Amino acid sequence: MRYTSLFATTMRRAPHGSKVLSFQLLSRAGYLRQTGHGLYAYLPLGMRVIEKLKTILREEMNYLGGQEVLAPLVSVPDGWQRSGRDRLIGAHMASFRDRFGRSLVLSPTHEEAMVELVRSSVTSYRQLPVFVYQIQNKFRDEERTRGGLIRAREFLMKDGYSFHRTFADLNNFFPKVFAAYKRIFARCGLPVIPAEAGVGYMGGDKSFEFLLPSDAGEDTVIRCPGCGYTANSEVAFGNIDIPSEVPAPITRVPTPGCRTVEQLAAHLHLPRTKIAKAMVFSAERGPVLAVVRGDHDVSIEKLTQQLQEPIHGAAPIEELQLHGLIPGYLSPIGLEKEVRELDMQLRIVIDESVANTPNLVYGTNDHGYHYLNVNFGRDFETERVAYISRITAGHTCFYCNTPLERLRAIELGNIFRLGDYYTRRMELTLHDERGNRVYPQMGSYGIGLGRLMAAIVENGHDEHGIIWPPEIAPYQVYLMSIGKSDSIKQRAERLYKRLGDGALLDDRNESVSVKFKDADLIGVPYRVVLSSTTLNDGMVEVRERAGGTTYRVSEDSIVEQIAGEAST
Repeated sequence: MRYTSLFATTMRRAPHGSKVLSFQLLSRAGYLRQTGHGLYAYLPLGMRVIEKLKTILREEMNYLGGQEVLAPLVSVPDGWQRSGRDRLIGAHMASFRDRFGRSLVLSPTHEEAMVELVRSSVTSYRQLPVFVYQIQNKFRDEERTRGGLIRAREFLMKDGYSFHRTFADLNNFFPKVFAAYKRIFARCGLPVIPAEAGVGYMGGDKSFEFLLPSDAGEDTVIRCPGCGYTANSEVAFGNIDIPSEVPAPITRVPTPGCRTVEQLAAHLHLPRTKIAKAMVFSAERGPVLAVVRGDHDVSIEKLTQQLQEPIHGAAPIEELQLHGLIPGYLSPIGLEKEVRELDMQLRIVIDESVANTPNLVYGTNDHGYHYLNVNFGRDFETERVAYISRITAGHTCFYCNTPLERLRAIELGNIFRLGDYYTRRMELTLHDERGNRVYPQMGSYGIGLGRLMAAIVENGHDEHGIIWPPEIAPYQVYLMSIGKSDSIKQRAERLYKRLGDGALLDDRNESVSVKFKDADLIGVPYRVVLSSTTLNDGMVEVRERAGGTTYRVSEDSIVEQIAGEAST
């Protein structure tokens, strides 16, 4: 490609309001442009990177026996209703009506579509296992879209789906995908951290995510530097300090205007660790009152796993009023008996740290009053006690007692062991060799290409611009000549033709400094310069973008080197 023919070239300044470094560099270097909130267009340079990523993904998926398909972006809501995910995804799923008044949705993911695809294509258990994948656009109506490609509304994803005769078959395939994902990220030059993760609205019983430590990330990973235990903060476990105290008498005290943990701690001159924080969540089978210590938050994922039903989020005020619950003064004290006597749907879950910590402050379910020195087991009790709090840094590892670390990270991919979560809900069955109806066991495996591209830039850059790994770079050589000599320009033209599609020839009438700056900004692995000093000896000057090493080689050597890079 000749630079003078390249559509949408570099910019000297980043777009106004952009804060994420990868978005700034990709915009300035001419890889993409923002067209709306959370909406991005890939330019020719960006498309070349995307195609390189697609090649890596296809090679690794095909190696596992995957076959590529393509489901529509638009789907009917019927499948989502049968799986129950229309309520879970909620506002993140955009819907509309066609000219005939029929409801349609823009798919944020394609599990339901793939179940229907298998239903229409697989007629016998003998055809299993089946592993299909696609590279397709998705749309999620995100609220926060300030992360560039890290959090876009429309995004390109590689998503794979496997269907198996038995859970054992699925369980054996799952680590193969895990290993393939590690190879994918290694080929992209990314030092990812695999971590245990929650299943969220995806369902199933097991999930791992692949994370790149980065300040630009919106995920939090908890890691033990001692034994290597790693998990998303939503599912991580650790030791929580429990004070040793003699239980004191319970006391009812006035706490006017104290509706938050912060206000209550300040009013009573107590640390947050001495306060029980109660919150009500809406769940599939009715509301749930969850209680954690004031220094923790409720893990929606752990609460979901404890109840074995989806949690839709914090309950609205109307739902609290329906059960006579007062925001800011919520308490499980007295509710367990009331729930039994009135046959209420409200369920109560107490975190283990709350049950084990003596002399906590609780609400009274009455305006303006709290209880001091409440002790679980003495002053109240409930059937459900579980580890439902989110762990934080400063706690110690369950396995080796080492203090845990808390890292911000970019989530690059997920793999989910779904089991029969979708096939059972959507009634996808096959008959086995004994004639019994069985639900195929399912796995789901995703990687976002735009987010992957952004992560590579977040991980590989300097103050001058992007540093692409050779396997990902849009071109291998940024070729340019210095001087007005026709012989030098002709020599550059001959070398450009020999390098073929691997070279970007800067044929602009610009200064050397401008060309050098653009070469660094675009991030091509090798900058090759022809000048009068190399004209007579058949050499070219090569500068490696990564590391900045400069040396001279013959023209034949650079052609062989680039051919070697292209073949690896």
